[in-house]
Amino acid sequence: MSTFSYGYDTGIAGGVVSNPYFQQVFGLDAGNANDLSSNIVSVLQAGAFFGALGSAPLSGWIGRRWTLIICSLVFILGAILTTVAESQNVRGLSYIYSGRVISGLGIGAISSVGPTYATEIAPKNIRGKITGLFQVWVAAGVLLSYWVNYGVSIHSPPNSPQVWRIPFGVQILPAGLMALFLLFCRDTPRFLALKGRRQEALDTLCWYRRASPLDDEVKEEFAETEATVLEEKGVRAGLTFREAVFGKGNWPRYIIAFVFMLLQQFSGQNIVGYYGPQLFKSIGYVGQTPALLASGVYGIVKLVATALFIAFGVDRFGRRWALFGSAWGMGITFMIVGAIYLTHPPNPNSPNPSGYSQAMAAMIYLFCVAYSWGIGPLPFLYCSEIFSNRTRHIGMAWSGMSQWLFNFTISRIALDMETALGGKVFITFGAINIGGMATFAYFIPETKGKSLEEMDIIFGSVKAEDRNKEIERAGLEYAADMKRTDPEKGAVVRQPEMTEAPKPETAHIDNSA
Repeated sequence: MSTFSYGYDTGIAGGVVSNPYFQQVFGLDAGNANDLSSNIVSVLQAGAFFGALGSAPLSGWIGRRWTLIICSLVFILGAILTTVAESQNVRGLSYIYSGRVISGLGIGAISSVGPTYATEIAPKNIRGKITGLFQVWVAAGVLLSYWVNYGVSIHSPPNSPQVWRIPFGVQILPAGLMALFLLFCRDTPRFLALKGRRQEALDTLCWYRRASPLDDEVKEEFAETEATVLEEKGVRAGLTFREAVFGKGNWPRYIIAFVFMLLQQFSGQNIVGYYGPQLFKSIGYVGQTPALLASGVYGIVKLVATALFIAFGVDRFGRRWALFGSAWGMGITFMIVGAIYLTHPPNPNSPNPSGYSQAMAAMIYLFCVAYSWGIGPLPFLYCSEIFSNRTRHIGMAWSGMSQWLFNFTISRIALDMETALGGKVFITFGAINIGGMATFAYFIPETKGKSLEEMDIIFGSVKAEDRNKEIERAGLEYAADMKRTDPEKGAVVRQPEMTEAPKPETAHIDNSA
């Protein structure tokens, strides 16, 4: 529900601001339509940047679950403000701007904390599929937004405030359902273990796995979690932000997350996702209804392709090669669109799209398939995997901030780029995908099938032998603890205190300098 709301909110604004009656009521004309449309779309991303920034301390303090509940309520408040907007002079664009910013605050935090929550409760053998469902729900939200706009355009009175109130109002429902459902869930075992609530962490792990504390897989997973907690409590007590970012093996992860989000946002997807109706008009689908219908078909393609990748591809192909193939597919299809546009430009006066316009639309749909099989679902999944337990909330906040910063940038300039460059805009994004994302994907480490606790080894924060010793030690403590367990009740009679772990070799930055 969290990312469904995100997908819906990002997809709905482009169709609303392109509606002629909305433009008339709120004062959008030929001279300012591009600027005001871009403002309405992009202020959501501006708010989301600050929401992602605040998500790290909040989720580290009150937990992943309560952070998601609070942020869903913030999102609902913003949705209400945009829904009640009236006209240019009464509850005008200021309500829409403020509502989009407030919704963005909630969405920004949700986009950072949601993947962390899913990653920390998912078994590692299906973690890719579980976390990847976020992108499926994003696609489902985008799909609904396109078809709500299309339905409103053909069924609502043409000169009625329903053309923006229905689309903006629908987003309240999924956010409310998310807040309600989370009340019946639990926080993550890793967060509880980090807070020293050891027994609650074990009970929660058993609850999520539907297994006994005596189950071998539960024992192994809990031992791994405790090993990292013992290590972090013993070695990284009083961890500073500087050390968390620049400590041994940490800084490369932040660079990877930053570059990942930069290349994803400049892949060209957002020019279609945010401004689908305007884009399809530019390639020859003249009129509001044909453009909205073409956008709706795009939403269907995106949902189906994303669902198929999460079901059959994410844990089969791994992260690197899926990204590599996705980048090439997106680059080639967009370059074809650009070539057709430049050699056979669409006729803006034709009531029906030409064969060349249809060919460009087909290539955009294939572009969407390539996006959905890599660059779409993998960035947040990959970023949620590479950070250590201690720094994951900071790392995911950084990832979210980077994503929303570049998301805001591209959503603000996309219409101006399309107007200024015409068909060359497709070639530009195609070159970024092949030259940037494909190269980047080739060099990053693979995380498929790796436990979250192995990431410190992959990035060189700890040595494998030191981590294995900690896992063995935690396993022995767990076994001793189980000997004092009543098998019939499954309740631990006495819990050993967690003592400090021996300090493995690790880098420490002297902050006194």
